[in-house]
Amino acid sequence: MKQLSLVLIGGGDRGSSYLKYLQKNPGKFRVAAIAEPVKEKREYLRDVYNIPVDMCFESFEELLSLPKLADIAMICTQDKMHFAPAMKAIEKKYDLLLEKPIAPTAEECKKITEAANKNGVKVLVCHVLRYTPFYKFIKNFIESGKLGDIINITHTEGVGITNMSHSFVRGNWRKTDESAPMILAKCCHDTDLLQWLLGEECESVQSFGTLTYYRSENAPEGATKRCLDGCPHKDTCLYYAPDFYKVNTAEIHHFRAIVANKFEPTDEEIDEALITSPYGRCVYYCDNDVVDHQMVNIQFKGGKNAVLIMSPFNKAGRISTFMGTKGELRADMEEQTLYFYDLKTRETTQIYTPLTDFDQSIAGGHGGGDMGIMEDLYEYIANNNPSNSISDISFSCISHMIAFAAEKSRLEGTVVDIDTI
Repeated sequence: MKQLSLVLIGGGDRGSSYLKYLQKNPGKFRVAAIAEPVKEKREYLRDVYNIPVDMCFESFEELLSLPKLADIAMICTQDKMHFAPAMKAIEKKYDLLLEKPIAPTAEECKKITEAANKNGVKVLVCHVLRYTPFYKFIKNFIESGKLGDIINITHTEGVGITNMSHSFVRGNWRKTDESAPMILAKCCHDTDLLQWLLGEECESVQSFGTLTYYRSENAPEGATKRCLDGCPHKDTCLYYAPDFYKVNTAEIHHFRAIVANKFEPTDEEIDEALITSPYGRCVYYCDNDVVDHQMVNIQFKGGKNAVLIMSPFNKAGRISTFMGTKGELRADMEEQTLYFYDLKTRETTQIYTPLTDFDQSIAGGHGGGDMGIMEDLYEYIANNNPSNSISDISFSCISHMIAFAAEKSRLEGTVVDIDTI
């Protein structure tokens, strides 16, 4: 078995999550070098994956100034920090595993795509949902023809108040100019899924959405600007930070590491971080400007269309209905259920039984998607054996253009032709 070598650029949440695959499959990959500015994270990953000390760098510039060190560069930095390392790694002929989104602007997405095609390198964008057993099953079922031709799709991305408040109100994705429009940052997974599952090209997009709830005028009377400033609503508030970050779930455990900037913080370290960090702020008094709900109408070629709804005011999870000429498929990723209604027999059948009880959250590896993409990456690069989930960078770029078109439509109140993006 051929062993592939990796360099990791960005050793935070996403980068460290993908590397967990190596612990279960040690013969397929090895980590040749890492670039991570946070010393504690850099040293933790160095020790876990036996990375040579002289191959541990604070910046991607240091790592990528060296001759090519590995087969694959994994770029798992913040959204705004994808472009420069991706372009440099492509120049050095690394194949890439590139965290989504490709980049936060349409221009940068296109430049990365053009550079990859020009240099003949493979770029696998981390649209991990298409690598889950759940969505692989849906793709195969659609291709079996049992649904007939899909005419309509309704798809809800339930963000949930936990992820919404942590990431998009208090956290790193709260401001468009510091990260990306929320429809891109959160839902390029979903635009990719819709395009992949339907198998058609997008023609035009219409979108509506606003920042409605997480605003100062909705703060309860007397609420303090920070939770630990003696807020009188601490016993009833859904978002009271000292309690919010001490719930014993995998997702909260995952968010705690981000709050304290440590992999295994104590409650005391969380409390200390909440005194000064953005995560200790009242959700009604943050400097967030991204939408807190949005819907997107997508027109595909052949008269087919999809409706994408993004909202946090729910349990969280993705729910879809595929309406075809032979039947209807209802999919709930969170519950791991698929029901097929046959238009001829008028019978409903549950057609999917998960082999493993996957955690569907980001903390649980996206329902098997984080491990699935690493498995398919290996087969793609080592054996030139792309699975049905593998996507060319040009295809991934188009799914990003749908998100950019949605944001343009939302802001301008127009229907946007995808070719104008």
